[in-house]
Amino acid sequence: MEFLAYLTEGNVIVFLLLLLRFSAILTFFPFFDSQLVPISVRGAMAVFLTIAFLPLAHSSATIATLPDLLLAAFMEVALGFMASLALQIVFNALFIAGDSISFSMGMTMASAYDPSSGNTKPIIVQVIMLSALVLALMLNFHHLILRFVAFTLEMLPIGQVSFSPNLANYLIRAFGSMFALGFAMAFPVLGVILLADIVFGMIMKTHSQFNLFSFGFPLKIGIAFIVVILIIPGILYHFKTDLYEAFKALSIVFSRH
Repeated sequence: MEFLAYLTEGNVIVFLLLLLRFSAILTFFPFFDSQLVPISVRGAMAVFLTIAFLPLAHSSATIATLPDLLLAAFMEVALGFMASLALQIVFNALFIAGDSISFSMGMTMASAYDPSSGNTKPIIVQVIMLSALVLALMLNFHHLILRFVAFTLEMLPIGQVSFSPNLANYLIRAFGSMFALGFAMAFPVLGVILLADIVFGMIMKTHSQFNLFSFGFPLKIGIAFIVVILIIPGILYHFKTDLYEAFKALSIVFSRH
């Protein structure tokens, strides 16, 4: 009887909107959007987390009509999508770095099926992305997401989601810096390969019998692989810093001031 008494119209609406918020987060956030996580598992996680976080959810908004409910549902989904963009930008910077390294090494065609995205990606990109994903899980990335949800429940109660202009400004700046970050991560390899091309060009000018295809290209790829192994820790360090900065930025732009 106590459970039936709890099932009021307001509590049911809060539960459904909170379920939409978790569903959007588990759909758009990095790692959870992977094809390795089945939809059934994500759905079960969304229901379980909704039940766990329901005591933290509250709403003073009046949702009396169907258009109000649909608008509130849309804003809950938009919250998960907009928040995921900031984290996706950090991961995409790694993709740009790995793709630039693969292209400069001539390894673009050395691609393999990526089970997490369902597409083919260069091997260098997959190594960097999987290393970053493992590092993110070691840093309790999934716990940070749950803390972010608890923060949004306090700052943006259920049915009262609104976005400030600071969010759009941050996403525009982050998108613009994504390419710069990717290039900065790949710059050591690009610089070494450029230097190797200059040296090989000078050798070919002075020694015409030098066969670039049989000797120069394998040597250049070998040197690039050594540099990649050396700079991967630095790339992952910058990734960790950018990931924490993204969560700090989200806690600021989703705050009510």
